[in-house]
Amino acid sequence: MRNFKRYFISTLAVLFMFGAFSSALPKAEAATGFYVSGTTLYDSTGKAFKIRGVTHAHSWYKEDSAEAMKAIAKTGANTVRIVLSDGTKYTKDDAAAVKHLLDLAEENKLIAILEVHDATGSDEYSALDRAVNYWIELKDVLAGKEDRVLINIANEWYGTWDSTGWAEGYKKAIPKLREAGMNHTLIIDSAGWGQYPQSIIDKGKEVFQSDPNKNTMFSIHMYEYAGGTAEQVKSNIDGVMNQGLAVIVGEFGHKHTDGDVDEATIMKYSEKKQIGWIAWSWKGNGEEWAYLDLSKDWSGNSLTKWGTTVVHGTYGLQMTSTTAPIFK
Repeated sequence: MRNFKRYFISTLAVLFMFGAFSSALPKAEAATGFYVSGTTLYDSTGKAFKIRGVTHAHSWYKEDSAEAMKAIAKTGANTVRIVLSDGTKYTKDDAAAVKHLLDLAEENKLIAILEVHDATGSDEYSALDRAVNYWIELKDVLAGKEDRVLINIANEWYGTWDSTGWAEGYKKAIPKLREAGMNHTLIIDSAGWGQYPQSIIDKGKEVFQSDPNKNTMFSIHMYEYAGGTAEQVKSNIDGVMNQGLAVIVGEFGHKHTDGDVDEATIMKYSEKKQIGWIAWSWKGNGEEWAYLDLSKDWSGNSLTKWGTTVVHGTYGLQMTSTTAPIFK
């Protein structure tokens, strides 16, 4: 009994000392924005956030964005990916325009993923650097929005199926953004017009390590080459996650120029692995790619077959999307 008493008193002393020590430690603060930890994207409330979204091609349909975003929100999507231009190839979306778009997204309770489309397919670092400079130019508009805006630096930059050149470009671009004070979660499309996820598997860790904030995730565009079969879909997603990196399917359709896409597996396997996806695209794909329109009209009153799959399918928006907690 005396031994027990001595043990009990010693234990109390240790617990008291630990309590005093722990109270002196700095207290953890809530995140101010989205952040990546391992293979998971978290929101500012500390909850894992599963992106379920649709792309809207604002840069080509500037007058239709308000109607489109309202309609996209009604589908149950929690995210809208917005096509922007830095002015190189298309009409530039200036700070006032971007602010208006962010207001629309917030009004409709949508997380906004912003992307620059002018660098698409280019292997030139200058194209990527122009996109970086564009984001820096928008710094005042984007500051304080880290909890509701993610930056997809450059859509499908680096068209060649090569890991090294792709990685070297982003290893310069990311630090430049951070040095300028941009603290948003960054999204990087894979090489090969977004369809060469081997680039992420080969060099993704190097790219991630170049980010002083360690707040970068990666995107695969799943069309005929990266998402043509169930085996491709699963191996590409697993290949990136096995590197300890966070990944989303940043674009996908149900078919593309050179073949079929296994959209059913993309949606089902993304749900199983709890990763995000963004369907391409709401409307405006022109005659050649009209089959990728989700809606026949901007207001969403008449969904296409593709749109019905994305919205009402077994693993579609209505079944798997949850509104971001900051909007609840």
